[in-house]
Amino acid sequence: QVQLVESGGGLVQAGGSLRLSCAASGRTFSTNTMGWFRQAPGKEREFVAAIVGRADSTYYADSVKGRFTVSRDNAKNTVYLQMSSLEPEDTAVYYCAYCLLTLADPRSRSRYTSWGRGTQVTVSS
Repeated sequence: QVQLVESGGGLVQAGGSLRLSCAASGRTFSTNTMGWFRQAPGKEREFVAAIVGRADSTYYADSVKGRFTVSRDNAKNTVYLQMSSLEPEDTAVYYCAYCLLTLADPRSRSRYTSWGRGTQVTVSS
């Protein structure tokens, strides 16, 4: 079982930046997929970004493309989500998720087997 702990959330003004971190512990595999999802009050949890497999292929939701960047440090077993040009619509709890497989489509929540508890991001206008 893989344990995930997110950090780095907080309150920021519109136009500002935050960097989220997700530290993984337990038995992880280099072929894995690490995803970021978010859930705003009253809304479904939605895909934000993912980094996949040994090639570190990256995927983004259209709403964050060009503003968010996902990356990872394998030596630290940590995945990052750099968020820039934040908008009030980005306000949500952000979750990281793990799948041991190299997913062809990392946008689907159902393929992930481990989830963190989330970190709150609030963007004020």
